[in-house]
Amino acid sequence: MHLLPVAGVIGTVLVTGQALQAERSDGRLAQAEAVKAHLQAEDQSVRAELSVGHYRITPERRALLNTIRYAEGTWKDGKDLGYKTLYGGGQFADLSRHPDRVVVKRYASAAAGAYQFLPSTWRIVATELQLTSFEPKHQDQAALRLIERRGALEEVDSNGLTKTAMHRLAPEWASFPTHAGSSAYGQPVKSHAELAKFYSDNLRQIRLGA
Repeated sequence: MHLLPVAGVIGTVLVTGQALQAERSDGRLAQAEAVKAHLQAEDQSVRAELSVGHYRITPERRALLNTIRYAEGTWKDGKDLGYKTLYGGGQFADLSRHPDRVVVKRYASAAAGAYQFLPSTWRIVATELQLTSFEPKHQDQAALRLIERRGALEEVDSNGLTKTAMHRLAPEWASFPTHAGSSAYGQPVKSHAELAKFYSDNLRQIRLGA
């Protein structure tokens, strides 16, 4: 039997160990690069989502936005037609900006869009969020800013569309009821039960479709 010298055995072990270490190091580097690439892609995805305003649209928030549209009479079966609605139900075509058109019905108002923004309100919020048009995704973001200002966003995120959330939204949207069930402005108002039902039904449909 031929035996290697001790120095040869040690040298072979060292070379083998170095090769294994280099292989493991290469593996760790490859894994680190893969993780880095995944995180960068995820960050870019989040940035793209938040590039319009800064509010994420969760199922709960989408159901709330849809409920506001329902209450304001701009639901239109969930179609984008509601985003082109003037006060009184008429339509406008140009979504590059707020139409700023006064309509006289029971009242006189220049409210427009899915959430019936008044021109002055829209200008303030659009400036804050750097919104460059009146297109649907920008209207959604502006509405979420108003919801947050009224202290209702966290309430809905945590508990759904409660009576407390409706009460907080009543000063912003006259169709929402206060705790007492009336409009904050003496206008026609939806009931707590009707809005809660629409919200829960819509949220269920959104989750099923997700």
